[in-house]
Amino acid sequence: MNVLNVPPPGWMTEDLVLLEEQARRFIAAEYVPHLDTWNEEGRYEREVWNKAGAAGLLCPAIPEEYGGAGGTFAHEAVIGRELSFAGFDSFGAPLHSGIVAPYILHYGTDEQKKRWLPKLVSGELVGAVAMSEPDTGSDLQGVRTTAKKSGNGYVLNGSKTFITNGQHANLIIVVAKTDASAGAKGVSLMVVETEDAPGFRRGRKLKKLGLDSADTSELFFDDVKLPAENLLGSEEGQGFAQLMNDLPRERLIVVVHAQAMIERALALTIEYVKQRQAFGKKIIEFQNTQFGLAECKSEATIARVFHDHCIERYLSGTLDTVTASMAKYWITDLQGKIIDRCLQFFGGYGYMEEFPISRMYRDARVMRIYAGTNEIMKLLIARSL
Repeated sequence: MNVLNVPPPGWMTEDLVLLEEQARRFIAAEYVPHLDTWNEEGRYEREVWNKAGAAGLLCPAIPEEYGGAGGTFAHEAVIGRELSFAGFDSFGAPLHSGIVAPYILHYGTDEQKKRWLPKLVSGELVGAVAMSEPDTGSDLQGVRTTAKKSGNGYVLNGSKTFITNGQHANLIIVVAKTDASAGAKGVSLMVVETEDAPGFRRGRKLKKLGLDSADTSELFFDDVKLPAENLLGSEEGQGFAQLMNDLPRERLIVVVHAQAMIERALALTIEYVKQRQAFGKKIIEFQNTQFGLAECKSEATIARVFHDHCIERYLSGTLDTVTASMAKYWITDLQGKIIDRCLQFFGGYGYMEEFPISRMYRDARVMRIYAGTNEIMKLLIARSL
């Protein structure tokens, strides 16, 4: 999908072009025919994860020694873009591959990496990160979930909400307090393998404004006993630093998703206005349409250049939190604006569920909220002034 006529970025190597084509064919064959059904039912099948793993579309940046392809974030970005271009925005693979697996890779012990990463690559394990609580959003220092020492291990108690992959996940990284008196320094990341965790239970699959088939859920931990080796890493109190260190990556994943949705919305709209007629003319022939889409294309192109710049900086190790925050806030804001404009060009049909632009309008809204609200992004940017 090259609706912007932007040349391939410098980081788009030959192997990434091949991956792009492979992912596009696989998604079109295996997922696209089922998207309407999954959206209507409010769920997609667990088998989706196994198929993605078998096709090499999970955790491509994990080193070969742990079962991965030894790629980079660029490989994740290519796969994520193809999922969005196809309309499978509800799939939790970008979080699984781009957040859960890297936490284990970057902070886990060698034994933990060997134990969990190959199964995340194959799809045998589905990953989730349990941060948000009913009374705590972006303030991770205020979490109430606790992991208290008990014998040679821990006992985990608390509740989480808004958890992506919550119904399918069987490996959950839980943000918990190991020392309630130490503030941020008392936060640790605990890994829960749900199939061997009495006291763990899944709550509701939450009904949402958009992303209907995404299994966003409540999770509950009632005296869940964990062995000492399920503390991520080898030292308590490192959780907050681990979370903060990976925030640029998390926000860049959102940027990739938002930019792909912008480009898909623009492509669908241009195709529609070239076919639809009103008052004896194609809609594209009206100057209002031309000017409106000219603005959208210009703004989307600016966003794409910034998007590619941020990926390049991340790959070189120079993407800082402030720049990632600017990209996340600005591109997701633009995403909402452009998709709204595009829906308007569809007229009444844009409001109908069977038209993709209607679903995109709803699905896009959450991107200004998760991975840190855009208001939090502006606060972080302001601190750099």
